[in-house]
Amino acid sequence: MTNTTSLWLAALIAAAVGVDLIFDLGWSIFLVRKLTDLIEWLSFWR
Repeated sequence: MTNTTSLWLAALIAAAVGVDLIFDLGWSIFLVRKLTDLIEWLSFWR
């Protein structure tokens, strides 16, 4: 993963959490679970 890709991914995750917090959608727990799944999947392919 290049630095540019990781920065875009971090910005996308931060934007999703920000929208969730602003609009109080209640997706925080869902997003955190999916983020941990993504991290585990990426570490498997490393």
